[in-house]
Amino acid sequence: MSQALHPMLNIAVKAARAAGAIINRAALDLDLLQVGSKGPNDFVTEVDRAAETAIIDTLLEAYPEHGILAEESGRERGNRTSEFVWIIDPLDGTTNFVHGLPVYAVSIALEHRGQVQQAVVYDPSRNDLFYASRGRGAFLNDRRLRVSKRTRLAEALVGTGFPFRKGDNFKRYLKMFEEVMQHCAGVRRPGAAALDLCYVAAGWYDGFFETGLSPWDIAAGSLLVTEAGGLIGNFTGEADYLHQREVVAGNPRIYGQLVQTLKPYTRVIKEGGEGEAGASPEAAAPDATAAFVAAAGATPMPADGAPGGEAAEGTPAPAKRAPIRVRRAAVPATGSTKAPPPPKTRR
Repeated sequence: MSQALHPMLNIAVKAARAAGAIINRAALDLDLLQVGSKGPNDFVTEVDRAAETAIIDTLLEAYPEHGILAEESGRERGNRTSEFVWIIDPLDGTTNFVHGLPVYAVSIALEHRGQVQQAVVYDPSRNDLFYASRGRGAFLNDRRLRVSKRTRLAEALVGTGFPFRKGDNFKRYLKMFEEVMQHCAGVRRPGAAALDLCYVAAGWYDGFFETGLSPWDIAAGSLLVTEAGGLIGNFTGEADYLHQREVVAGNPRIYGQLVQTLKPYTRVIKEGGEGEAGASPEAAAPDATAAFVAAAGATPMPADGAPGGEAAEGTPAPAKRAPIRVRRAAVPATGSTKAPPPPKTRR
């Protein structure tokens, strides 16, 4: 890397490379790998834990007062009251890793007062380092990244991630997958959301969407997308996506069209609990700028997760709006611009 990096980004790069070395060594002999499970199809390995420990040790050695939010250890380490929080996924794509499929990455982001400031996504199998500092652009190794210039969803290559946990709404996902698939050039599912977002930033994907993601899956990738000129939000186009468990990203034009397509399937987590919200496709933003403010007017769903009590099918229903009646003031037939006299009142 020829350009000078922000000091905090430098530390994140050091931590990511340390984790990558652990992952690469383990990848040489997967037969010896001890694999556990956090749930159905949700794997965790000794490599995840060792890589996470190496990352946190490196970060806290440099910044002992910073907070930590990590996939495997949560907030067990670090300062829980700090305004600086490192958001860490030590091995995004663990299922790929344990099967020997070389599509996985280390993801590290620094959040300050709720805003991601530094980001590193390291692909150890290819030695590819994606990184970004807010306001200073996004890079792959030494090359500046820019999102693609495609303007039509019909010509777009879109990345996604399939639901896999017990309790995920598979039928809802299949509906939105069908909707996107019929309107774009192709859909891809490599299996590591952090890399998917990097691919949007690099212009290799024109857009991306997924449900069920956690902050450590998308924090670093989100900054890479925006610093490369793209947009990222939840399915209603709001910028509050990090904790909403749904995300859509893309170049500005494709982002707006994906929001328009996905808005009826939104699942918004309300403050103090989970809820659902949906709105008609017509209400979605037609362009990327409007997409960010398109959330107004979303119609609440029942608690079962779909409008009209049909959660099993996951089919969106357009929001019903009451007709608006407008009373017009009478205008004199002579074309006079003067307002008509007030009506006489009986006394």
